[in-house]
Amino acid sequence: MTMTDTIGDMLTRIRNGQMAKMAVVSCPSSKHRKSVLDALAREGYIRGYTEVQQGAAQASLEIELKYHEGAPAIQKIDRVSKPGRRVYAGIQDLGRVFNGLGVSILSTPRGVLSDNEARAQHVGGEILCRVF
Repeated sequence: MTMTDTIGDMLTRIRNGQMAKMAVVSCPSSKHRKSVLDALAREGYIRGYTEVQQGAAQASLEIELKYHEGAPAIQKIDRVSKPGRRVYAGIQDLGRVFNGLGVSILSTPRGVLSDNEARAQHVGGEILCRVF
């Protein structure tokens, strides 16, 4: 069976892994998932990730979760734009997440960026998720 929402699946794996206090979670690899993980790493919500090739099978991503004094670095992570309902925002329509404490991850013509990076480059796009 094919998966329709690959980004939503990855975010759920991260959310479940942090609730279970896991150090590393795994998900199938893709360029889009890697670009979202790059944005999360730049913003400091995850330690990083590595791509692991297991024979002839599809490569997987090993995501290193981040904790601060036993509490997860990601308190809340929500998918905004879904396969059935895409949500787009221009730079002027892009609101703050938790009064600037959180970030939105956007897919823009210049790549996957956080809302702060999108404001600096003055570009809008599809809101993929919100992280706090």
